[in-house]
Amino acid sequence: MLPTKAYAAPAVNVPLAPFNFERRDVGPHDVLIDIQFCGVCHSDLHQVRDEWGGSIFPMVPGHEIVGRITQVGEHVKNFKVGDLAGVGCMVDSCRTCPNCQEGLEQYCETTGMVGTYGGIEKETGRPTYGGYSSQIVVDEKYTLKVSDKLDLARVAPLLCAGITTYSPLRQWKVGSGHRVAVMGLGGLGHMAVKLAVAMGAEVTVLSTSPNKEADAKELGAHKFVVTKDEAQLKSVRNYFDFIINTVSAPLDLAAYLNLLRRDGTMILLGVPPEAPQVHAFNLIGKRRRIAGSLIGGIAETQEMLDFCAEHNIMSDIEIIDMKDINESYERMLKGDVKYRFVIDLATLNN
Repeated sequence: MLPTKAYAAPAVNVPLAPFNFERRDVGPHDVLIDIQFCGVCHSDLHQVRDEWGGSIFPMVPGHEIVGRITQVGEHVKNFKVGDLAGVGCMVDSCRTCPNCQEGLEQYCETTGMVGTYGGIEKETGRPTYGGYSSQIVVDEKYTLKVSDKLDLARVAPLLCAGITTYSPLRQWKVGSGHRVAVMGLGGLGHMAVKLAVAMGAEVTVLSTSPNKEADAKELGAHKFVVTKDEAQLKSVRNYFDFIINTVSAPLDLAAYLNLLRRDGTMILLGVPPEAPQVHAFNLIGKRRRIAGSLIGGIAETQEMLDFCAEHNIMSDIEIIDMKDINESYERMLKGDVKYRFVIDLATLNN
């Protein structure tokens, strides 16, 4: 077993604190990654507060992991010691169901995907611990290649925020000629803007905050609409092919569905605390659709990382020390970050 340092939530609503545990030994198909940076995802906050139910404590969050490989198993084929590597939201799945066979491990039908944290290791039956830690052991099939062309710290959030927004854009074949609206300019939203622009779409940010217009334009958005302004909202009715909805707060979907053209699609990425209400007429009148999307499979996540390396796309981040994670959670709740916190794991021993 491999002694590992980390920060963990000991129980629900208890601040994260230093925590020591043991990783499994490196198996024949595993790689050992010395974690250099780990992004802080809003789902980390949901999980440590058990807002979705089923949280396992003590919990070491973190599923936006990048670092360097320090050991490989004897049968590993695609990685070598010294390679940069990443780990996203999952570290295993059943591998045999139709979805896994199609490279859609995130929708595993048999066991469900094994989360990078808060899951159960198939080999040991022990809880999985995430990236707020010094190292991680992962099967090479669930490990991703990271380009050395990009700032490694800014790559980390691509492993969740990046793939969560890239996957639906690819699924719906977004590209030149499409009009895309992005609701919410946070960790997910700012990545949706960058990716959709790189794919050739006309991108509009929908926001309740007029003061975010300059930021939206700097990220590459072509237009900005203040949704509290009735005249601005009316100007884009029946306008968009797609709305990427990253908002997790309660909101009236009807007002936004009316912005879709005939056959337009609203793609839900955020998870509001209560189920939204939608009248059928908001959909049937224009043959509109509401869809949902999770993360991507391993192959698609690698495709996303390669696309970002090719187009020089990275997350906008604020680097924090490990000891500041609890304060960062509070700031994240207030929206006080542009646009993603990333932990420098070199500070874990400080």
